[in-house]
Amino acid sequence: MNSKQHIVPLKELNLSDRFLFDEVMEDRAVYQDVLEIIFGKEISLLDPPQTEKELRVSPLIRSVRMDVFAMDEDKSIYNTEMQAVRKNDLVHRSRYYQSLIDTSLLAPGIPNYNVLNQSFIVIIMTFDLFGYGKYIYTFDYRCQEVPECALGDGTKKIFLNTKGKNDDEVSKELTEFLHYIEDSTDVTANAAKSERVKRVHERVCKVKLNEEIGVKYMQAWEEKYYERQAGREEGRLEGIEEGKLETLVNLVCKIWNKGFTVPEIADLLEEKEAVIQEICDIAARYAPEYDIERITIEYLQICN
Repeated sequence: MNSKQHIVPLKELNLSDRFLFDEVMEDRAVYQDVLEIIFGKEISLLDPPQTEKELRVSPLIRSVRMDVFAMDEDKSIYNTEMQAVRKNDLVHRSRYYQSLIDTSLLAPGIPNYNVLNQSFIVIIMTFDLFGYGKYIYTFDYRCQEVPECALGDGTKKIFLNTKGKNDDEVSKELTEFLHYIEDSTDVTANAAKSERVKRVHERVCKVKLNEEIGVKYMQAWEEKYYERQAGREEGRLEGIEEGKLETLVNLVCKIWNKGFTVPEIADLLEEKEAVIQEICDIAARYAPEYDIERITIEYLQICN
């Protein structure tokens, strides 16, 4: 089967897709709306957001590409990432992002570290990384012995979860936005009371109808496709041949569909629980008619 048949048309993408998210957030007013929904206050950005911003402090050190990066009038930094595939390194990745942001902000020769900007790392996830059913998890540094004593280093890490359940603890606008991320349709947008969510949807619709962006999307997809093909030619990924991996994915989907838990499947197939969990997380988006080839391809992507 030709995997090119599995491309999702731009018009059918949800905001949880990184390509669409970046294109939509390039609009300063829209990104401001999103930040205001998340932080619950007015935010005025200095310049248009930068998408796919690369930070590298040395050719010998791994660089990162940040989805959306911007600064407001108070010189606070906002880095917002869209994460639709569960990965087990997100917490440590946020730590690395913070270190690169700080390094890029402090010019050589400046002796006073207090000039470092306040910064926020926001990761929007279509899964509950921490498992407490919260729409939002906010982390800052506090004294273990005296919890009310905050370190006050000017950094915050915020993890948003579209699968939250604590509606009574967060704003209605935030839940509407997080639900819209997973179902970026006219129906969801029209049902929302938030004017900001409606403005985000207007931008989404414009992006989807833009022919130049459509061409850009196809080119980006083609590049990823050929990268995947090149990876396939190497024959193995973490010791699993692709043919065997597709068989594993097929078995996992069949067993999981019968109501078995991830630990039970891992035990039955004598496979690592982390591997089974990642396959199930991807498969959940294709239920009940599992696209085995597509699930396999996505699993290969997150392993690379």
